[in-house]
Amino acid sequence: MRPVDEIADKFVDEQIALSPITATYQGVEGHDHEFDDFSPAGAEREAEAGRRTLAALDAATPSDEREQVAKDGMVERIALSLERHDAGDGADLNVIASPLQSIRQVFDLMTISGEEQAANIAARLARVPEALAGYRETLREAAAQGRVAALRQVKECADQTDNWNGAEGADFWTGLVSRVTVDGKAPSDALAKDLAAGAEAARRGVAEFGAFLRDELAPQAPEKDAVGPDRYARASRYFLGAAVDLKETYEWGWQELHRIETEMRKVAREIVPGGTVDEAVAALDADPARHIATKEEFQAWMQELADRTITELADTHFDIPEPIRRIECCIAPTADGAIYYTGPSEDFTRPGRMWWSVPNEADGFSTWREVTTVYHEGVPGHHLQVGQTAYRSELLNRFQRQMMWCSGHGEGWALYSERLMDELGYFADPGAKLGMLDAQAFRAARVIVDIGVHMELEIPKDNPFGFNPGATWNASMAWDFMRAHCRIEDQMLHFEVSRYLGWPGQAPSYKVGERIWLQAREDAKARKGAAFDLKAFHTDALNLGALGLDPFRKAMDRI
Repeated sequence: MRPVDEIADKFVDEQIALSPITATYQGVEGHDHEFDDFSPAGAEREAEAGRRTLAALDAATPSDEREQVAKDGMVERIALSLERHDAGDGADLNVIASPLQSIRQVFDLMTISGEEQAANIAARLARVPEALAGYRETLREAAAQGRVAALRQVKECADQTDNWNGAEGADFWTGLVSRVTVDGKAPSDALAKDLAAGAEAARRGVAEFGAFLRDELAPQAPEKDAVGPDRYARASRYFLGAAVDLKETYEWGWQELHRIETEMRKVAREIVPGGTVDEAVAALDADPARHIATKEEFQAWMQELADRTITELADTHFDIPEPIRRIECCIAPTADGAIYYTGPSEDFTRPGRMWWSVPNEADGFSTWREVTTVYHEGVPGHHLQVGQTAYRSELLNRFQRQMMWCSGHGEGWALYSERLMDELGYFADPGAKLGMLDAQAFRAARVIVDIGVHMELEIPKDNPFGFNPGATWNASMAWDFMRAHCRIEDQMLHFEVSRYLGWPGQAPSYKVGERIWLQAREDAKARKGAAFDLKAFHTDALNLGALGLDPFRKAMDRI
């Protein structure tokens, strides 16, 4: 008898029944025509399932070490989710990871060929207004209790609804149904009518939600972006799966950014002898061999690099199971500026996918900047980590494989992977190396800005950049600092800064997570001495599945 696995399986079944969006993400059939209940009642049903599961786990005795890891991981994740629910954090509205975006993005993972699939799309489109009505109820209840997202998030989410509805060109909904086929042909007249009606319903529901944001929620929204120390500490623990000293982490962020930028200056001089980082960037951007003009060409470039990297790393530096050796690189059907990964379906019929939501104004692509991004999103980053977790059914229960995720563990691994690729010699080209360092600096700057703004900290008077010494952080300073310390086009950087301001605690999880991964590796070296093997360390670590970083460190200490 495996009591923890039985509890996990039951919880997965409950979660899939409560969250059709989760079912679609996991490739579980039978729910693609439905939406989650985003109302307060729906959130409470999810919370109650979590409470029952925690009680069952508390009473369960793991049958072995594998189940002990599973229990520790599940308890940590579920307990923190409940803590945030009870504190009212679940009513968040932000530009990247609130129910509004989930309702739109789930269509990206739906199959657009086949009669049943087309009918599911039509039915789910028709239910968009209902899903948004439930979310609207949640936001109204939170507002009545004095919890409203910052005005910046409300306004920019309203702008997103405009863009999805065609403010900057063709609307998303019409574009979606226009791609649907049945047996390689256009759908029947009846099905086409249902799809068109669904698209119109979705467009209407999204327009109504945008109007609600502007007319009702915005007048109640605070101008202030900072969430304060208590809420920030709770968010940090959730995204890291670990409690860290936030003041020390803030100070470390300044030191880490200075270290990285010092190394950037050295690499820049390899590109332009005696030159500055800005001069090296200008030279790289002007190099025709490093420029790609169109989205289609860029997608092909991503795919080739991702495939080649998998081939080279498999059976050498990593054990990569066969189903994970397939990845799809995709241009997202929106222009929000986000880059993200979606995992494979449970049976691997849908592969893991790397998505790039390219702004409409993007003027081509500089490949020197994005080599490191492909490693981050592909292999050895998210695709290897998420794919291997999904594959290891003999080691991980269904909840671990499909639903346990911690940003500090996952994003920390992906950023660690970028640095690892440098250690393995994959950044011998100074241009690609500068791109990797620039991405590292970007993540270090986010540690400073995210903690600083939300906790309203003082900028050190002796900071190495002479930036506003002694001032208290605010959103305007966050923009100025990020613009000075990263090389991202303004439209994408605007999205990034808005993301930090509306999703407290998540952005630092990359660099802080990497820091904890690197420390775990050093701890393993100290424990094993001459017997330490890097490939075995990676295999052991990934075979634990996704965990909060505190349970991860404890599990690694026992290996």
